[in-house]
Amino acid sequence: MKQLARYLSAFVIATSLVTVVGCASTSTQEGTGEYVDDSVITTKVKAAILNEPSLKVAEINVETFKGAVQLSGFVSSQTAIDKAVEVTRRVAGVRSVKNDMRIK
Repeated sequence: MKQLARYLSAFVIATSLVTVVGCASTSTQEGTGEYVDDSVITTKVKAAILNEPSLKVAEINVETFKGAVQLSGFVSSQTAIDKAVEVTRRVAGVRSVKNDMRIK
């Protein structure tokens, strides 16, 4: 009976370790918590851009990876690019902003 309990304990510990390691992040893949955080940041950035009166664009795409936000798409002027980057930097949780927007 004691041997069965040891095997069961070892199994539970091994399963727990696999679960924890499976949720950990790597340099190219986010962990579960980071994915949720990045989704929140992306949503906040999109809302901030849409709520900015001087940015009347729906063609700005927002992607976030580990707090680094990438803006892409098309805007009407360099002023709009600068404003979108500025608005994005003010959002809580944003660590950096990469601008890949183009003027159309």
